[in-house]
Amino acid sequence: MKIDKLIKEALEAKNMAYVPYSGFRVGAAVLTEENKIYTGCNIESASYSPTNCAERTAIFKAVSEGYTKFKAIAITGDREYTFPCGVCRQVMREFSKDLKIYIVKNENEYKEYTLKELLPHSFGPEDLERKTAEEKCDEV
Repeated sequence: MKIDKLIKEALEAKNMAYVPYSGFRVGAAVLTEENKIYTGCNIESASYSPTNCAERTAIFKAVSEGYTKFKAIAITGDREYTFPCGVCRQVMREFSKDLKIYIVKNENEYKEYTLKELLPHSFGPEDLERKTAEEKCDEV
């Protein structure tokens, strides 16, 4: 999978943003382990709390169709470089410890990060694994 297709999809998704209040558009494209791309844009609400970020829109679309493992995500916004918020970083972590994140300025300029760089010492599903009483005692 070439990164340029993922970037192009994110840039196109940004044009679909529903941002009547902030006017700040964000687009994202997530790549599944099966090399399928899902896109998303930010969607605002007048009461703000229900607003959804582009990254979560793309991920939730993929999950709703049965895809829960991701290799990469491209994110672009109306600023030179737009980084994912903390909530989006945590949602990304739910589905991939080793996600590659491309922060896109335009079709030719982007920065590449790992999720570990943007969310060090993260908390994930494995932190909630249930342990037997004996295993808990062994840890003490």
